[in-house]
Amino acid sequence: MKKRLSSILRSMVLGGLIATGVARVLILFSASPVPDPASGRTEPSLFAPAISSNWDYITPAQTWLLIMLTGGTLICVVAWPIAAWMERRADAGSLRPASGRHIFGRQDR
Repeated sequence: MKKRLSSILRSMVLGGLIATGVARVLILFSASPVPDPASGRTEPSLFAPAISSNWDYITPAQTWLLIMLTGGTLICVVAWPIAAWMERRADAGSLRPASGRHIFGRQDR
């Protein structure tokens, strides 16, 4: 049985969301391995670094990875309902009678 395009795009959206989340977590885990000098341990700032004009905790390669994953996921999010709509239209077109429109109750007159 052939998979529909909308089903493939749905799977790609879910996979993209999971992959983007995993990439973000891995980037945050590697953000600042240096312990805090005051307490001597790694602080929870690894999990929620302060977002400011200083993006030193993320490398350009990591930035491009996140951009590509997020961009691909967003493209699939937009394409998924369009593909589903087109498939539904194609399915509805095959169910219509070939003779054109008929008024209800006036067939074969």
